[in-house]
Amino acid sequence: MPNFFSRLLSRGADKQLKEIEKIAQSVNDQEPKFKAMSDEELRGQTALFRERYQNGETLDELLPEAFAAMREASWRTVGMRHFDVQVIGAIALHRGMIAEMKTGEGKTLVSTLAGYLNAIPGKGVHIVTVNDYLAKRDSEWMGQIYRFMGMKVGLLQNGMKLNLKKPAYEADVTYGTNSEFGFDYLRDNMVGRANMRVQRGHSFAIVDEVDSILIDEARTPLIISGAGTKSAGTYKDFARAVRGLKPDVDFEMDEAKHTISATDIGLKKIENNLGIDDIYADMSGQLVNHLQQALKAQYMFHRDQQYVVMDGEVKIVDEFTGRIMEGRRYSEGLHQAIEAKEGVLVREENQTLATITLQNYFRLYDKLSGMTGTAMTEDAEFREIYGLAVQVIPPNKPVIRKDYDDLVYQSLDAKFNAVAEDVARRHATGQPVLVGTVSIESSDRLSRILDKRGIAHEVLNAKYHEREAQIVAQAGREGAVTIATNMAGRGTDILLGGNPDVLAKELMDQDGIDPEEVTPEQRNEYFERAREVCAKEKDAVIEAGGLCVIGTERHESRRIDNQLRGRSGRQGDPGETQFYLSLDDDLMRLFGGDRMDKIAQMMAKYDMPEDMPIQAKMVTKAIENTQHKVEEINFSMRKNVLDYDDVMNKQRTVIYEERNRILDGKDLVAHVEEVTHDVVERRVGEFCSSEIDSGDWDVKGLRKWVADLTGRADLPEFDEDAEGDEIEGVVDDFVLKCYSEKSERLSDAIMHELSAQVMLRVIDTRWMSYLQEMDYLKTGIGLRGFGQRDPLVEYKAEAYAAFTELVNTMYEDFLQTILRIELAQGVAPAPTSSDEAEELRGAKYSGPGEVDGDHADGVTRTRVTRAQAVRGASAPTKASTYRKSEDPNPYVNVGRNDPCPCGSGKKFKNCHGRK
Repeated sequence: MPNFFSRLLSRGADKQLKEIEKIAQSVNDQEPKFKAMSDEELRGQTALFRERYQNGETLDELLPEAFAAMREASWRTVGMRHFDVQVIGAIALHRGMIAEMKTGEGKTLVSTLAGYLNAIPGKGVHIVTVNDYLAKRDSEWMGQIYRFMGMKVGLLQNGMKLNLKKPAYEADVTYGTNSEFGFDYLRDNMVGRANMRVQRGHSFAIVDEVDSILIDEARTPLIISGAGTKSAGTYKDFARAVRGLKPDVDFEMDEAKHTISATDIGLKKIENNLGIDDIYADMSGQLVNHLQQALKAQYMFHRDQQYVVMDGEVKIVDEFTGRIMEGRRYSEGLHQAIEAKEGVLVREENQTLATITLQNYFRLYDKLSGMTGTAMTEDAEFREIYGLAVQVIPPNKPVIRKDYDDLVYQSLDAKFNAVAEDVARRHATGQPVLVGTVSIESSDRLSRILDKRGIAHEVLNAKYHEREAQIVAQAGREGAVTIATNMAGRGTDILLGGNPDVLAKELMDQDGIDPEEVTPEQRNEYFERAREVCAKEKDAVIEAGGLCVIGTERHESRRIDNQLRGRSGRQGDPGETQFYLSLDDDLMRLFGGDRMDKIAQMMAKYDMPEDMPIQAKMVTKAIENTQHKVEEINFSMRKNVLDYDDVMNKQRTVIYEERNRILDGKDLVAHVEEVTHDVVERRVGEFCSSEIDSGDWDVKGLRKWVADLTGRADLPEFDEDAEGDEIEGVVDDFVLKCYSEKSERLSDAIMHELSAQVMLRVIDTRWMSYLQEMDYLKTGIGLRGFGQRDPLVEYKAEAYAAFTELVNTMYEDFLQTILRIELAQGVAPAPTSSDEAEELRGAKYSGPGEVDGDHADGVTRTRVTRAQAVRGASAPTKASTYRKSEDPNPYVNVGRNDPCPCGSGKKFKNCHGRK
């Protein structure tokens, strides 16, 4: 059904394309005007565009001139003039669409037109890439054009310091990876001070390789974690306990659906190995989770496929790009289970501090757009999840590549031998070959076969990705053979004959010359030598048939296959593509079903030799139908992740908005009476409910609650015959009196700052506890299905109840902490200047033994542990002293009742502390 609607909605695409082409022609009409301008005049257009925008002109009205100006700037800075189809693609981006442009059409350059136009309002444009290398490369390369036009360009990199991130976001255009943008959003909603936030809103984003980021990576939510349960030993015990189990006897596994469970027989074996009577008797569900993750790690996750072990660490391999996903870890204890299985150091389990799915992060943007070579197959998902339509942009030159029907062999050995034969034959003619594999294991296997045949080749996978750009750039040289684990988002074109820039650097390396230290004359000399070599080889490669792309297996998604095919035949180049498959391939084995069975029976019936393949459109069509089935399963999995996150997304919005109001100066002190009334009303209603007889009221419990809340022993007396409203009034007055007395001991400024910091920590602590509760709930909620109850409906109901409890008790925690906390001796007096106020804003809660903040100002601050922030601190907490390096303030570490340091003999509060 989604495909039908997708086709229906796409019928107007041709009409829309014609409309966009008319706008592109108006850009061309403006070109002579800007060509005639001097550099200074051209640069000055940005200020004029901004002035016109402020005066009421829309971006659509400014588009033809802005695009024409940027196109001219591109020609003057990087020597590239946007083709008409690139202008068309940029218009689609500006309209908040996905521009599908084939590989080699120059998508990186396309983004500059839409990026420049949408940066004119000054709200910031985010250009999202798949890795740090591309973000850095594009910010430097395309940044030249923006800077020429007087705009600032920012760059985000993994591990970048806070003081560098803020300027990056304040720039007109900011380049970075999807995870860096997402994690910065989460971190911004965990800070203790307003000036520590780095992002300034979500106005417009252009997502490069949009299918890779918004589809493939959307299965895994972004999670910021902190120290959690100490359970490394338990993971090791379970890893040992599940080894040696027999499939279909001790456990049942469905690889297609990614599920595994122990049978009764297997469970008994595991329990005996662990010395546990009943794993399911653990009411917390943690032992059951350990069991589940240990089984997955042992039997569903395999080394050099889903992960690699490098330098004693388990590192995840991105199944779509073949790259190592640095810093990423499987959630819910799976990563620790794999570490235990592999015998490496088990890093302690972490607690979720903040989380969001990529879908919900990118839906924050007022306008979202993207570009890729392969999006139409996922058109329905883009429309349903993100509201994004796909616009196919015609290529600059017609595609003349030859795509052959798949060759299907009976076994893996026969398939790989056939691939090696094909590579050897083409290599002998000088035709460059790019071989795509789906796993590191397959690439290593083929590499060994080619080594035995003496065929020189390069391997590009997660183990060797450091030389990625260089390997890809030279994959089009005469006779080159390159094996690559997935080619999505490589960001480097394969030029027939090779890339002269890269070859020039190689020639310098061969001569022992540092490319960074050569003179301009030397650089030109080496480039000319490289250009001549590449031009000569290009002619030979074209004669041999262009780049040949060989696929050793079909991917789960047709889109990934298309990305591999698209590496050949760029910009009208000749080329060929051929996929080699076997009946033992995972895709065929797990999802092929009856169709693949019929093919296997046909091969057996005619007694076909193992090295004889089947090649027919019928087979290719059957395989594509299988892929379509898998795509639907994967979409369902991503939708399921989003459905659960959508429940929390509204709650996350409520929490983050309240945090930001506090950071931006919300006066909590002014709301104390209202907060106190709500808390007291709710609690008195629980202890002294109007629905039961007054003789059954729990007055003793109420008194204990008031004592816990205020930390006071001088509690008010309740008349036994009093009405509920009267008791409520007495408690309300007493709590407010306690607060007033606390306020009188402190200045208004300190009370304001202390209230803000306490409330922030209460919100954070409660929210983190809530996230942990939801993690456990989500882990076991699927079991509700056995009771004929919808797990998602159940999850929504329980999440709503838990969040309601969080909101109801949040301000109670705030009151309890404020009323019971005692400032340690040495807290600074009320700030008398904005600088002193800023110093106090730096105070924050820390965990036990932590240093509270990155302060070098020497001010002694109150510290409260997170636990105390929740339960209230009846005893003074210790203060940590930071010493100033020069001109210390003699009054900053003095208690209010201590003698004043001036020598007057008076108490500090009656002397210099009166302010």
